[in-house]
Amino acid sequence: MKTDKTVLSVSHRTTYRYSTFVETAQHLATIRPLNCAWQRVIAHTESIEPQPLYLKNRVDTFGNDVLYFSLESPHKSLQMLSETTVELTPRWSSLDAAATPAWDSVAAGMRFKVGAPFLPETEFCYASPNIGLGQELRDYALESFTPGRPLAEGAIDLMHRIYADFKYRPTATSYDTPAQHAFELRRGVCQDFAQVMIGCMRALGLPARYVSGYLRNDPPPGQERLIGADASHAWVSVYCPGNGWIDLDPTNDVLADLDHVTLATGRDYSDVSLLRGMILGGGSHRIDVGVTVLAL
Repeated sequence: MKTDKTVLSVSHRTTYRYSTFVETAQHLATIRPLNCAWQRVIAHTESIEPQPLYLKNRVDTFGNDVLYFSLESPHKSLQMLSETTVELTPRWSSLDAAATPAWDSVAAGMRFKVGAPFLPETEFCYASPNIGLGQELRDYALESFTPGRPLAEGAIDLMHRIYADFKYRPTATSYDTPAQHAFELRRGVCQDFAQVMIGCMRALGLPARYVSGYLRNDPPPGQERLIGADASHAWVSVYCPGNGWIDLDPTNDVLADLDHVTLATGRDYSDVSLLRGMILGGGSHRIDVGVTVLAL
């Protein structure tokens, strides 16, 4: 188990090129990594070209720092550059998966009861725009979650199975592919792996959320390069009473730790996409993305 803190430098450049002029645009961008218990943002800078006429930030309902900006002059390209230095602290040195609560008791505790205290984690037990809770997902999950099995053990076993059963194929799906369709295909990208696993957990009544972020590009000596480096990445966070949120990366079959930089969390990809909004004009467009995550 890793014991030393790691400092990583993240550079993320995204360029949109339009076939015709965009006359005006209103955007929301998620490009600021989180400050949290295991991740400290040492430095962060960002730039947007052309320069926005209006720029404002706020913390959304999931705790992400998001930017709102508008472009009022005609433009045929949009470039966003985010550069961040973060310090990561090991998270799982004391995790004993076999000692975590039984998954079925946790699921029972998440059900609504009149007069019972509200648990904020229950928000991540339900369907969301990209993730339905079909019976097929539940049946697949139950192979890992036998009655009384510790929650973390079941979640890690489910991660192993998704990694083994699904193929990483960048052209098989698109940004808005539902989890159910990716499950039927048994292929996709990190977003699909994560959303399928989240759907499986939620189908059992367990809280699971979507995490967007980055992977280290230069693995330490003796370690293989993780799948999904050189682009933004996604993984799963499962709530386990007594342990908090446990982050699992089914694309690489590992717990997300010192090689994973957390950008944002939400119900699924639609809550934390890099850029969304409305534009007037633009025609067709092309996107170029460059991500570099290196140890300092």
